[in-house]
Amino acid sequence: MSLSSAQLDELSQALADRLYVQVAGWHLYLGDAKLARPLAEELAGLLDQGPAVAARQGLERLQVPLGGGSTKLPLSRLISPGQLVDLEEILESFSS
Repeated sequence: MSLSSAQLDELSQALADRLYVQVAGWHLYLGDAKLARPLAEELAGLLDQGPAVAARQGLERLQVPLGGGSTKLPLSRLISPGQLVDLEEILESFSS
């Protein structure tokens, strides 16, 4: 499944406003962290596998540089389980 440019923008905006990384009790929204668009692009290619699979695989594939890029972690390690559910809900509206 592929998304149009407008749909990709819409998905990116939904991710930016609703999802965040959680570090030491702080919430850094994906839009502020400049991770919303790369995640949207990753997810767009996975939507044909369904929202649950796309969410898990997309979060695993997107590597987040830490410490000036000396370390990278998958985005899945930086979000809470509740955020995974939120991501699946967001993706449901794009996989119809």
